[in-house]
Amino acid sequence: MTAPKPTDPIHPPQGRRWIATDFQKTPVDCATKLIGTEFRWNNAGGIVVETEAYAEFGDEACHTFVRNAAREFVRDKQAGTIYAYLNYGIHWLFNVLTKHESSNGFVLIRAIEPIVGIDEMKTRRNKQRLKDLCSGPGKLTQALGIGPEFHGTSIVEERSDFIHGFYGDSNCNVVADTRIGITKAADFKWRFLLEGSPFVSKPLSRTGGAKTGR
Repeated sequence: MTAPKPTDPIHPPQGRRWIATDFQKTPVDCATKLIGTEFRWNNAGGIVVETEAYAEFGDEACHTFVRNAAREFVRDKQAGTIYAYLNYGIHWLFNVLTKHESSNGFVLIRAIEPIVGIDEMKTRRNKQRLKDLCSGPGKLTQALGIGPEFHGTSIVEERSDFIHGFYGDSNCNVVADTRIGITKAADFKWRFLLEGSPFVSKPLSRTGGAKTGR
């Protein structure tokens, strides 16, 4: 595995680093709590402004509903393991496995507000506007240089070759909305957004806006 190589000076991540127990929550709880944290992938990263939750059972939009490999992944892997998959044969999407006695599942990181490594992200994306860099799950992985080689690796185990992980404990306003691009379980309000952020992939819908109680 070849780690990304930094090309510009970066500041250290802010706040405590998330560990395995932080992902030992239900996918909905974890997806909510990740909003406002800092997601760092070596020389680039930003503030998490949008996530989606997918549950192992009772959620027809989750890969575990139709893919045996996804069910085995949940069974065999530890909380905090990266689940990366190719969407429509075009974009790799970055998810993290969550495990809890009441519900296992995945959290999809949909969007971040870029704060570090911006020049490199602009180069990877061939875009100049900040809003165009990471405002969608496929854009995000392209901007950060995340590919299939990281599938099945841990986001909570520290590495000597590069910085990666989630940092900080968020205390921000989070709103809930329906998930994007799915036709099954489409009424679940399991997309979570940092209230008022212009960096999300899609604005809050007319039926969204329910506060999560954070």
